[in-house]
Amino acid sequence: MALKASPDDQKILLDLQALDTKLTQLDHKARGLPQLAVIADLTSQIDALRVVELERRGATEDVKLELSRLESDVEVVQARIKRDTDRAATSSSAKDAQAFEHELVSLRKRQFDLEEIELTVMERLEEAEAALLVTTNQIDELRSTLGEVEKQKAADLSTITYERTHAAANRQTIAGKVPADLLALYEKQRNRYGTGASWLRGGVSSASGVKLLENEMVSIRAAAPDDVIMCPSSDAILVRTSESGL
Repeated sequence: MALKASPDDQKILLDLQALDTKLTQLDHKARGLPQLAVIADLTSQIDALRVVELERRGATEDVKLELSRLESDVEVVQARIKRDTDRAATSSSAKDAQAFEHELVSLRKRQFDLEEIELTVMERLEEAEAALLVTTNQIDELRSTLGEVEKQKAADLSTITYERTHAAANRQTIAGKVPADLLALYEKQRNRYGTGASWLRGGVSSASGVKLLENEMVSIRAAAPDDVIMCPSSDAILVRTSESGL
């Protein structure tokens, strides 16, 4: 048996469909916030820079370790120079004094060479630390920007959530006014085709935007006002009003 519903009950479906359309639009808006793409891009940049930061931090630590070894070598040479200098000063043997002096020449040469290398390594360390600082500052700036974008996203989502909450509450109220069997059909068609109700206005179906054929209009005109009929172009419930062009 064909479903029956009063024209007024059928008209309520248009209000319900309007709210469902708004809810769908709000969900789409939430998923398509411009901040989401910006956040993804900033996060990608930060992740890439963190790899660079890790590499540069490792390089800096390697240079620090190299410098520490050099400083230790210099200290060892300096200690040996002091030892040989003291021994040479207290030695009564000319042969020993000559040997000490010969060794001191070699040690001073070794100290000079090490200190020259040490200066070069210190320069490398300054360059490595400067490069690391540049990367760290870049990451900090991007994180600061990311924080601002995330705040804006949260604010926009909060607005959308507020609108959605009120729209959902209104939908529940309106849905409660629709007869159960008519509401069930509406939900079935909406879940299946995306639209539950279509307004026939001037012979055009709002759900599809298509002007119905004359033979379709003849069939619709022949239907009783309380007949629940389906839109031939969208499969939604076709709601007729005084503006339907019948």
